[in-house]
Amino acid sequence: MPETGPDGPHPLSIVALDDDADFREYIRTILEADGHAVRTAATPDEFYRAAETSLPDLVLLDMKMGRHSGEEVLAEIRRRWPRLCVIVVTGYPSLESMRQVFKQEAFDYLAKPFSLADLRRVLSQAAARHGLGRRPQDRLRQELGRRIREDRTARGWTLRDLSDASGVSVSQLSSIERGTHLPSLESLLSIADALGQAPSGWLVDAGF
Repeated sequence: MPETGPDGPHPLSIVALDDDADFREYIRTILEADGHAVRTAATPDEFYRAAETSLPDLVLLDMKMGRHSGEEVLAEIRRRWPRLCVIVVTGYPSLESMRQVFKQEAFDYLAKPFSLADLRRVLSQAAARHGLGRRPQDRLRQELGRRIREDRTARGWTLRDLSDASGVSVSQLSSIERGTHLPSLESLLSIADALGQAPSGWLVDAGF
């Protein structure tokens, strides 16, 4: 089932790229029944057009598509959309192919035939790990908090150190890093300046 939050289920936006028409219809039917928004693509070009029109939360990517290579599609996804969550689907898993897949930072893979329970489990794990399906402001709070915490700890700073450098209170910084509160523009600029970072980079990493 879709991830559940305080306001109810969070449906995911999913694009399934597979050259098997029956499989595309199966995926669309079962995932739409779970409340997700599902688009399907038969070729890499169809997928690229769909993603450029509206970037999904995640991609179900078939690795064996006749003359099309799933590995090449995954490499192109990483070039265009580095943080897009990809779940690989394959009927012919091998140790070497899986090694290459994870080098390109796929979240996980499903071996055909897989059960509905397996699919739901992987989608739920991906949603929890990447904060998928949340409202944009929820995702922004979480991602900004994560990046600020990572950049602070990379400098070996405590919250007090960052507070002294930015002028933002320790309690406010703690709340921001936990993703509880969204910083004001003034606070965000002060924190970024103290850490020597461009806030625009943080926003891009958050998908904005």
